[in-house]
Amino acid sequence: MEERTRAYLRGRFRDHYRRADVALPPDADAREWGYIPWTDGPDETMVRHRDLLDLGNVEDFLRRKRPRHVYFSAGHYETPGASTMAEKDWLGSDLVFDIDADHLPTVTLGEDTYAEMLAKSKDALVKLLDFLERDFGFEDLTVVFSGGRGYHVHVRDESVFPLERDHRREIVDYVRGNGIEFEELITEEAVGGLGLQNPTTRRTLPTEGGWGRRVVEHVDAFVDDLLAMDEEDAILHLRTFDGVGEGRAESVLNVVQNNTEAVRSGNVDVHPAFLTVARQLVAEAVDAEEAPIDEPVTTDTHRLIRLPGSLHGGSGLEVVPIERDDLAAFDPLDDAVPETFVGHDIRVDVEREYELGFRGETITVTPGEQTLPEYAGVFLMARGWAEKATE
Repeated sequence: MEERTRAYLRGRFRDHYRRADVALPPDADAREWGYIPWTDGPDETMVRHRDLLDLGNVEDFLRRKRPRHVYFSAGHYETPGASTMAEKDWLGSDLVFDIDADHLPTVTLGEDTYAEMLAKSKDALVKLLDFLERDFGFEDLTVVFSGGRGYHVHVRDESVFPLERDHRREIVDYVRGNGIEFEELITEEAVGGLGLQNPTTRRTLPTEGGWGRRVVEHVDAFVDDLLAMDEEDAILHLRTFDGVGEGRAESVLNVVQNNTEAVRSGNVDVHPAFLTVARQLVAEAVDAEEAPIDEPVTTDTHRLIRLPGSLHGGSGLEVVPIERDDLAAFDPLDDAVPETFVGHDIRVDVEREYELGFRGETITVTPGEQTLPEYAGVFLMARGWAEKATE
């Protein structure tokens, strides 16, 4: 990044912070703070191990330093400004989750557009919130658009505060579906009535909650799809399952057609042929429903996370906290565009062709100098895809 570009972004970030109202996180004076300035060269230098006494008033600090990135710690400390973790004296931590397009199996980097990556990140966020709210029952959640390619979730329920790394690892494994296997999910019950000398057992998938609920919902969708097909297509579909030939496919189809409610209720012993399919449906459900979080972020009790209300130095977009009821309607390519950068045009020198989508319009940029809405130009410069042209 050329100095002219860096100086322009520094100045416009300061202009943003002059009008911004940045709220502090709870217990802000017990947290470590850090930031990355607009330094020369390709490398970013993190300034950390600061506390609020070092920074002073945060809004004044932002206007004065106009940093490229701003962070605070998930951890709470007795002495947050100490230079080593041991000296800080850890008290506990928020439980933090990071959804980033870089870690999504559905995203193809280099092919998906920025808008497509953000949409897929939001889908992953919805899955994560389902785990946190329905499975764990967490209520004190803060959802934040990261300003980059994803979302953060801060859980501040008292129950998570003292959890050590290993306990947080268990939560990660659960939402990622790590170790979720058919045998661990199913339950067994005796059938055939009382008094039998050798009662038989029936294996079922639990339907009341957790991963059992997700798997049964996946089975429901499988049943719906199968019943909507004609017989030939249904047989062909069933034969895509490992170990299912034509004869077994016909048996499974017959079971689904004639014992539909038993299958929907999670009964995997409804027919031996269906058991083969059921095992694979469990694996499919885990792949489809797991929340693809960035695992080290959640297990790290000392993690620094972006400050809501600050600007992301790699995009020029705002790090936006989102009310839970507003999440469905939230559009980061509109709602996270800072008002400071709206209503102005600037000249930039673009390195190659890009297609951008902001504020409901598509902007196609070509190599060379051109005039763009400032928010688009700031985005390209912050990403390192353009330089500020002389006016």
